[in-house]
Amino acid sequence: MATCGEVLVKLLENYGVKLVFGIPGVHTVELYRGLAESSMRHVTPRHEQGAGFMADGYARVTGQPGVCFIITGPGMTNIATAMAQAYADSIPMLVISSVNARHQMGSGNGHLHELPSQRNLTAGFTAFSHTLMTPDELPQVLARAFAVFESARPRPVHIEIPLDVITAPADHLPLARSVALSRPLACHSAIAEAATRLLQARRPLILAGGGAVDAGSELQRLAEHLHAPVALTINAKGLIARDHPLLIGSTQSTAVTRELVREADVVLAIGTELGETDYDVVFDGGFTIPGELIRIDIDAEQLTRNYRATIAIVADAQRALSALLSTVSAAPRTPEAPNWGAQRAAKVRSVVTAGYDAATRAQKRMLDTVAQTLPDVIIAGDSTQPVYVGNLVYEAATPRSWFNSSTGYGTLGYGLPAAIGAKLGAGKRAVVCLIGDGGLQFTLPELASAVEAQVPVIVLLWNNAGYGEIKKYMNDRNITPVGVDIYTPDFMTLARGFGCAGERINTLGGLREELVRAAGRTMPTVLEIDEKMWIETQGAVC
Repeated sequence: MATCGEVLVKLLENYGVKLVFGIPGVHTVELYRGLAESSMRHVTPRHEQGAGFMADGYARVTGQPGVCFIITGPGMTNIATAMAQAYADSIPMLVISSVNARHQMGSGNGHLHELPSQRNLTAGFTAFSHTLMTPDELPQVLARAFAVFESARPRPVHIEIPLDVITAPADHLPLARSVALSRPLACHSAIAEAATRLLQARRPLILAGGGAVDAGSELQRLAEHLHAPVALTINAKGLIARDHPLLIGSTQSTAVTRELVREADVVLAIGTELGETDYDVVFDGGFTIPGELIRIDIDAEQLTRNYRATIAIVADAQRALSALLSTVSAAPRTPEAPNWGAQRAAKVRSVVTAGYDAATRAQKRMLDTVAQTLPDVIIAGDSTQPVYVGNLVYEAATPRSWFNSSTGYGTLGYGLPAAIGAKLGAGKRAVVCLIGDGGLQFTLPELASAVEAQVPVIVLLWNNAGYGEIKKYMNDRNITPVGVDIYTPDFMTLARGFGCAGERINTLGGLREELVRAAGRTMPTVLEIDEKMWIETQGAVC
């Protein structure tokens, strides 16, 4: 007899799942009954939040959903923050949890791990949450989940299985995955109207977000045909070549880029929420779009938020851009100034670069050194000062190579487990975790997970002995700093105690040498940089 738990494992295999993140508990052991004999690898984090962040990092690099097995009650409350971060950034994640037996659910009798309602808990940060009341529901609910991941706006899905359903007979269930769904096509008339407006525009501009992450080729070709400058959100970095003359980077919160947006007569926004964490990180409400706005998004509701569109197109970004490119390429374009886009983009880059202070220059040199030493690097960041700087100054070589938790939900502690998940999906590519000393202390035990799983992630630790960015924020507002000068442990001793390599870095040459060594190891490496010393030595103007 195959149980529902065993059939679940076989179905996940047939959907192409290769990794499961989870911490076994008495309420999930029946999910593990068939796991050892399956082709899927299991990775054990040290906290369920770590499982969620690992699944998130894996999904961002591979484009495939990260899958977690989570226990009832505390497992679900522990992973909630990771699910909310994934929800905010539209990341596919499948969280499969146990729940108390059907006759015990919501009873309030104090059963082990009991919550009034796990589904209510997850309702605000999932595409949907479903309680599997019989094994017969399993194939359909998994099909629903993968429909979200493959053909809609990808977000976490939660499926909870009562303890008595996990062990119920399920031999009769079909094991084939459901048919793969295609992503939505754009309306032909809407594409035609959008193409006409873009071809008539004298000063077109493109704003691209993470929803367009698989449409880099089409995006770059369209920008070139229109001579349109391109601004990318944090999750869209790498969509066009880092040295492309039309690229203005992720500079939407700077005065010079906002001036450019105000000058644009037609703005094409594709796969972007036009949200605060990409367009107004200075929180002054100064980003505006006075010109005509064409929006393309796979989520119809998102097209109604933040900025009113002149034309709103519900479609997959790649399919819509392909259709738009075909339409505009078939028509001649005679803009007022064919080089306007490149000239204006160059001005933006020049003004932004001229405004770098010593701290920004120092951190840029660090990031440039990482990129030069490890050309195909993936950088998974936390909420920390060099990540904020990198969001402004760093250009990724390819999509899915720069992401962090400063966007959307904005949690701390994301960087290390996300980098572990990213490395598990990245093959031979180097993965660097960029994190501060405060954030690292949130999820420091995940170093043990990386050692155990033999994941040679490189942790680049920016140490300012506390919550430096929040301290600066308090000082800028004449608030006496409280709670930000935290105790800082000896990270090198800790790293080596966990079984990692560890070195303190003070120079660019030293950083290059240690990155090369770290890339050749089979264990994690922690490279610690003292903020004050680094800025003093690397912040000078060239």
